[in-house]
Amino acid sequence: MLKPKRTRPVILAVSSGGGHWVQMQRLKPAFAGAEVHYAVTDATTATGKDAGRVHVYPDANKDTPLRLLLCLVRLAWIVLRVRPDVVVSTGAAGGFLAIRLARLIGARTMFIDSIANARELSISARLALGVADRVLSQWPRVAEITGAEYRGAVI
Repeated sequence: MLKPKRTRPVILAVSSGGGHWVQMQRLKPAFAGAEVHYAVTDATTATGKDAGRVHVYPDANKDTPLRLLLCLVRLAWIVLRVRPDVVVSTGAAGGFLAIRLARLIGARTMFIDSIANARELSISARLALGVADRVLSQWPRVAEITGAEYRGAVI
């Protein structure tokens, strides 16, 4: 299916709750001029003018395989519905899954690992290294030893 012609890029910003969401909110200025859709694990994040572009998916991790499958199905539906030009994730598992799915439709992708991962990349970021166009660590030493990129910290 062909993407419709657009006048501005469409970004799908994918984030789990808590610190991942806080870091995504810090990136908002970078999305200026784009049509931004958010995929989140917490429906209460849908506030203000962004409320119409918030998509909720179930939170999951490697220890909850059934929820991980439900997460994958829901994110596939979101990616196919939004048809993003770019997917940016601040983590966690759902962010990796969205990036993997978005690559299948030709979207550009970036995974930004949490600032909390000061010694090593998260599992999701390590998986994203083989899939995403860019994987960023917020710690120079972690980037150096893992092959991720360092471009500064979000927080």
